Amino acid sequence: MRLLTIPADANPSFSKLSLSLASTAKEVKEVQRLRYKVFIESMGLSTLTNPEGLDKDEFDEHCDHLIVRDTKSLKVVGTYRILGPNAARHIGRYYSETEFDLSRLENIRGSIAEAGRACIHPDYRSGAVIMLLWAGLAAYMQRERCTYLIGCASISLSDGGHNAAAIYRNFKENDFSPLEYRVKPHLPFPIEEMDTGTEARIPPLLRGYLRAGAWVCGEPAWDPDFHSADLFVMLPLANLDNRYAKHYGTEEKPQ
Repeated sequence: MRLLTIPADANPSFSKLSLSLASTAKEVKEVQRLRYKVFIESMGLSTLTNPEGLDKDEFDEHCDHLIVRDTKSLKVVGTYRILGPNAARHIGRYYSETEFDLSRLENIRGSIAEAGRACIHPDYRSGAVIMLLWAGLAAYMQRERCTYLIGCASISLSDGGHNAAAIYRNFKENDFSPLEYRVKPHLPFPIEEMDTGTEARIPPLLRGYLRAGAWVCGEPAWDPDFHSADLFVMLPLANLDNRYAKHYGTEEKPQ
């Protein structure tokens, strides 16, 4: 299913970028292969290596997979996977529930779409790919009538975790969700044990969520498999900054 095609803006050797949803098992494998290269090979996660060269788990078969493809090379250069409320009900949980207790969100579960495994090929990180992926997320939420986007925003622990703690300590009050949307990590990341003098360096994906109007919903969880501290973030569409709403086509239309 082709959703959108735009010119690639950063490199004249690229022709165009197209956005679609994976519709075949072959396309899902292309997504998993890109994720493997970016998440496992480039990060040196030796415990997750496998002979197939694929990053996959039990959620993949229940998710929709956004694909950005270079139409000149036909290579998949970006992806996001989305778990809608019906699919989450079928599998019995959201991926975030492997890391967080989401019991406080029970009353809005039918309106939640979960985005995860955001991944962009290193040669295509000019901004065009992530903008396409965000446009795809917005279109998906409108189609599924979801009013909340959730996900885990990861912070590398390659420095021992000091940056993750610094980021959390530097959040302002309005960065956090109201109390009724707070979640608890199953395996909390030990913020109090980290250096207090580290300067916070916010990863681009987390920065993008916050700029769009997302909330941080509590303390980070520790993900030992991916060697990261994960923050649970929630973006109510009602919070979406007007600039972003106009760009992604989710602003309210006059009646």
